[in-house]
Amino acid sequence: MRPIRHILVAVKDPTSRSQPAVTKGVQIAKALSAQLELFHAITTPVYADLYGEGERSAKELEQKTYALACKRLEGITKRLGGRGAKITVAVEWDFPAYEAIVRRASRIKADLIVAERHAGRHFAPWLLHLNDWELLRLSPAPLLLVKSPGSYRHPIVLAAVDPAHFEKPARLDDVILGIGAAITHALRGTLHAVHAHASVLSGTKATDAFSPGSAARINSQFLCTAKTQLDRLLQSTKIARSRRHLNGSPPVDAIQKVARAIHSDIVVMGALSRSGLKRMFIGNTAESLLDQLTCDVLIVKPSRFAHRVATARRGVRLISSMPMFA
Repeated sequence: MRPIRHILVAVKDPTSRSQPAVTKGVQIAKALSAQLELFHAITTPVYADLYGEGERSAKELEQKTYALACKRLEGITKRLGGRGAKITVAVEWDFPAYEAIVRRASRIKADLIVAERHAGRHFAPWLLHLNDWELLRLSPAPLLLVKSPGSYRHPIVLAAVDPAHFEKPARLDDVILGIGAAITHALRGTLHAVHAHASVLSGTKATDAFSPGSAARINSQFLCTAKTQLDRLLQSTKIARSRRHLNGSPPVDAIQKVARAIHSDIVVMGALSRSGLKRMFIGNTAESLLDQLTCDVLIVKPSRFAHRVATARRGVRLISSMPMFA
């Protein structure tokens, strides 16, 4: 895992007095001696024919809107008072927001994106707010989705790993542990690890070939194998055995249970990009957990992951308010 030297904080609403993503992004940047950029994408369409003078008036509106957004971001940095971090601001006319963020992060070679999670629970765990969903799917850089207010105080960080490699490539665990350790060390926190291992779930219907006694023996074997795999994965880390958690529940339930039990502040997990119907039916552990967890979620991708977002900005979205007739 490469060091975190450049951090992009996506500012959703520069007018808001509460900026938890900014607060935590600045804290991480200071702890890692990293450069931080506050970025806001202006996605609001400009209705060109509402301003009386066509393109000239629309251009003036564009310039004023841009200048005001820059001023508001600079106001946020002044309220922060620096806090020991190197902070710059950037505003761009671009849309949609998730593509603008990915484009900007790629342009400045950001090693971490910090964004505020859209509030509210979604009616289905895999149907996230569009911006969250697409950022999760497209971002090649690690993505910290901030769900809780305030700043970190010796945070408890939980790394969700899969040493059996049922759902993730083997090297993704190294990336998860690497960034988890870096964030934990920088913020003077404590790092835990959780592995949701295979098991015969309670409530499984017994048959002649599969009795409750045999289920217990199988689960004992699963647990032993999982412990060996987890210990092997963590042998080069400083994670004490008391902070290594094994759970036989499905991944979403297992991670949630352990995160709640240890009062985790950040859960670090891997995500694979899926698309189409396969994505809808199979779902994704990271996506499902975004609604379940109350703490922040740091999502990483495989090291060779490449996004498919065009590099060129879309610019201002000019729209005519006049109805079109055939």
